[in-house]
Amino acid sequence: MKIAIASGKGGTGKTTVATNLAYIASRNGQSVAYLDCDVEEPNGHIFLKPQISESRPIGNLIPEVNEAACIHCGKCGEICQYSAIVCVGEKVLVYPELCHACGGCMLVCPVDAITENPREMGKLETGRSGAIQFVQGLLNIGEVMSPPLIKEVKAAAPEVDLVIIDVPPGTSCPVIESVRDSDFVLLVTEPTPFGLNDLKLAVEMIRVLKLPFGVVVNRADVGDRETISYCDRNHIEILAEIPDDRQIAEAYSRGEMACEAIPKYGSVFARLLSDIGEKARASAR
Repeated sequence: MKIAIASGKGGTGKTTVATNLAYIASRNGQSVAYLDCDVEEPNGHIFLKPQISESRPIGNLIPEVNEAACIHCGKCGEICQYSAIVCVGEKVLVYPELCHACGGCMLVCPVDAITENPREMGKLETGRSGAIQFVQGLLNIGEVMSPPLIKEVKAAAPEVDLVIIDVPPGTSCPVIESVRDSDFVLLVTEPTPFGLNDLKLAVEMIRVLKLPFGVVVNRADVGDRETISYCDRNHIEILAEIPDDRQIAEAYSRGEMACEAIPKYGSVFARLLSDIGEKARASAR
């Protein structure tokens, strides 16, 4: 089973929920893999504290133009939907950061003036945190294309009972790539105007993707009840409400998981994990 932990905005407690679910599942005897797909700023390692056993570079193929052979027909620029390659007069400009490595420019070149060369965009790390198998991607600073690295993180997932995917915040391409093929998406939100606004965007995205989902409201006892009312009106199930507990915040600041630092939350996350499993299996039927 693949469970994606997502949020419409950052700072809602997504990683807190993801790491605690992985911990509880492993403690209950399941084989678990935690995938940190928030490759621009992964922080699951702060709480799981894995021993990294392998680190390897990840790259994609970038076009290189042989100006001596190029006839400057402009076909490469015409096929590129991202303006990663542009023919300007007698010069072809390549912007590696924008390239999606589709190979289209090389295919349409009538004189075979384009080749592809690898370019490193980040790295993939794997290891273990106790019984939890750990995978994370680290995007190089300045890179704007994270989906290729996210694909590599997901491809590195081992064969286990449960895969927990820590998804980047937002609703853009990296999020869609992260939640794709998940059995269930858990949206973590907070009861604030910004939290509600971004929850609505995330719900719209997940519904377009036709994935089963539920909501966790973090810091549920602060702010107003509009988030709860929105979920009720739209028949969205709230699977858990986590209180604004100072002990959780203190544990977080020390890099500790709530389940370890505050034992009473073990039952909260165990119940949440059980409910997610039931919802995912019911949806599969």
